[in-house]
Amino acid sequence: MSTPTNSPKTCPCGGASFATCCGPFIAGDALPPTAEALMRSRYTAYTQRNDTYLRATWHASTRPVDAIVDPDEHLRWLGLEIKSALRLRQRKAELPDHPECDTVEFVARFKVGGCAHRLHETSRFLREPDPDLGGTPRWFYLDGTFPK
Repeated sequence: MSTPTNSPKTCPCGGASFATCCGPFIAGDALPPTAEALMRSRYTAYTQRNDTYLRATWHASTRPVDAIVDPDEHLRWLGLEIKSALRLRQRKAELPDHPECDTVEFVARFKVGGCAHRLHETSRFLREPDPDLGGTPRWFYLDGTFPK
């Protein structure tokens, strides 16, 4: 599903309204229950240039030291398409040994300087206790690879 980020009735990630989709996660009122929900909320945070949320949801072992969002970059996010969350969930059901790990493949479209681009990534996520939340388990973005 691909939805433009400028639609007032939908969340930038393509879900329902922002208030019922990514909004509670970004506001800190709830934790994303799945890796896919975290990935969607991170996409939404990128559309908002919300470096604080992106940093908080990036695993400490791979989190960049520098700012994640460049405030001077003229980038406009156009939409998100989840490519393989269903296939990955089915594969995970067959291999339940690692319920704390998950993967989401997606394509995010954006424009820079009038030129359209696509970011095709297979992201890895890890669910572990968050010391900042008193040890409550939560999903973190770990890293990603770029399929050809």
